[in-house]
Amino acid sequence: RIGVSCLSWRSAGACPGPRQRSAALGLALLLGLLLLLAAAVPRRWAAPPRAARRDERYLARAEELTATDTEDSALNYGVVVDCGSSGSRVFVYFWPPHNGNPHDLLDIKQMRDRSSRPVVKKIKPGISVTAAAPEQATPYLRPLLRFAAAHVPARKHKETPLYILCTAGMRLLPERQQAAILEDLVRNVPLEFDFLFSKSHAEVISGKQEGVYAWIGINFVLGRFDHEDEEDAVVTVALGDQGKSLVRKRTVGILDMGGASLQIAYEVPDSGAISSPQKEEAAKSLLAEFNLGCDVQHTGHMYRVYVNTFLGFGGNFARQRYEELVLNETYVHNRLHSQQTGLSPKMPFLDPCLPMGLEDTLTRGGQTLYVRGRGDWQACVKLLQPLLEGSNSSQASLVGAYKAPIDFSNSEFYGFSEFFYCTEDVLRLGGQYNAPTFTSAAQEYCSQRWEVLTQRFRGGLYSAHADQHRLKYQCFKSAWMYQVLHTGFQFPLDYPSLRTAQLVYDREVQWTLGAILYKTRFLPLRDLRQESIRQAHASWLRLSFVYNHYLFFACILVVVLAIVLYLLRLRRIHRRQLRLAQHTLLWLDKVVVPLGQGNVP
Repeated sequence: RIGVSCLSWRSAGACPGPRQRSAALGLALLLGLLLLLAAAVPRRWAAPPRAARRDERYLARAEELTATDTEDSALNYGVVVDCGSSGSRVFVYFWPPHNGNPHDLLDIKQMRDRSSRPVVKKIKPGISVTAAAPEQATPYLRPLLRFAAAHVPARKHKETPLYILCTAGMRLLPERQQAAILEDLVRNVPLEFDFLFSKSHAEVISGKQEGVYAWIGINFVLGRFDHEDEEDAVVTVALGDQGKSLVRKRTVGILDMGGASLQIAYEVPDSGAISSPQKEEAAKSLLAEFNLGCDVQHTGHMYRVYVNTFLGFGGNFARQRYEELVLNETYVHNRLHSQQTGLSPKMPFLDPCLPMGLEDTLTRGGQTLYVRGRGDWQACVKLLQPLLEGSNSSQASLVGAYKAPIDFSNSEFYGFSEFFYCTEDVLRLGGQYNAPTFTSAAQEYCSQRWEVLTQRFRGGLYSAHADQHRLKYQCFKSAWMYQVLHTGFQFPLDYPSLRTAQLVYDREVQWTLGAILYKTRFLPLRDLRQESIRQAHASWLRLSFVYNHYLFFACILVVVLAIVLYLLRLRRIHRRQLRLAQHTLLWLDKVVVPLGQGNVP
């Protein structure tokens, strides 16, 4: 009966035949295809695990010290020329394509040649020597630009940005001469070199800009702009006047003392209220607000940085001011008290800022003062305090200058140049700064006789960078650094988060790195736009992770419902045909058989 029923169904179109089986197979294939497509749907960028990010960072630091693979066509290049007061240097940088995460910066590194040496070249004197003949500006820079062109692959020249940034030497020139030099560069450099160079790529930058670039470079190398890594300390940052805030990785401040000037730069997380209109005006000139991200709508890389440069507060210039102070006060004292202090070698002025027994002479304006060191470091510190006020009305006062508030309980600073030399070259205390330890070592050094110090120097007990000049003025410079740090900038004596350093991860960090990071901050948008164009060719495959999964489950539901409805339809047809078959058999039993019996003879 089953065979008869199936034959009956097939004749009536109800029994699943080849067409119905093909439809069911098609539905199954459709279901399998949807599963494969769902598995192939790309997800949005996701941050790698913390351990993986840490390993990648350490590996990247090691790779930075290896030769740059110029055969890699995916690499991009950039050239920065630092036109300083004493000379000009060219730096070549490179970076791989952006990773596609709009919250990440370009991974810019300094280029290294086949011998793994940094690609950098310096010439002397500074570009300001062309002030009288600005048409010589391009020939002046030609050796640097040829050097850069020889290291950047020729196929990359037309897409390699070139930035010519001039600092202190050019700032001293009249604006007319500055403009003439820059005009010559903008007009003639593109005639000789194929770099991506325009008028906006050549400029004289302010001391504030230079400080911001230095701050960016240091924090970039230290990984403080990598907000996905949650290992380090964090800080709450207020975003403008909107009342909004975000928590992100804490950045570091920098202290840099050269021979002539002193500079400080640090992030100001909270704008806060300013007490007076005078301070408000000073804050506007000393605070820099900028967005390092490629999308101005994203506030993750919005920074507010305090930058100030104090001319005349560098180590060597401070010594000159100190000598003038000593000479003038001694002559005034001699006139008032009818004394002869310092006027002959037999009656020298006892200088507390020189090592014990060191003899020297000071000459200013035809006046000579004989001095002998007495090595009293504490007395030297007190004697230097008036110098923090500045030597004249035109010179900024370190004590009275506006300084944005520092949260010493949640901050970190790096000290460079003289801060490192003072702590490391002789005292061998470079690295983590500890005020009591530094004070004790400085006092011990100053109290030693000059003959003992020179004997130690000849015995190689000091750093290889130390020389006779360092030995002679170490006592003074250590006292000056102490005053600048704890009286001028009011760092607590127990402040635990200051490190003095010359290198960061075994390499010198220049402000030019921060400059190219800032100048190229919008370049990732180009890669992101290209990626969006590619994604448009498969638009529904490039929808967001969550939306695609909702779509996937909806498709599954539709397919399942279709199969269920199909099976229910088959079941109804099966029951209807079964009843029809039963009626047919019953009719055969009642009609066909009796007719057969009536024909029997």
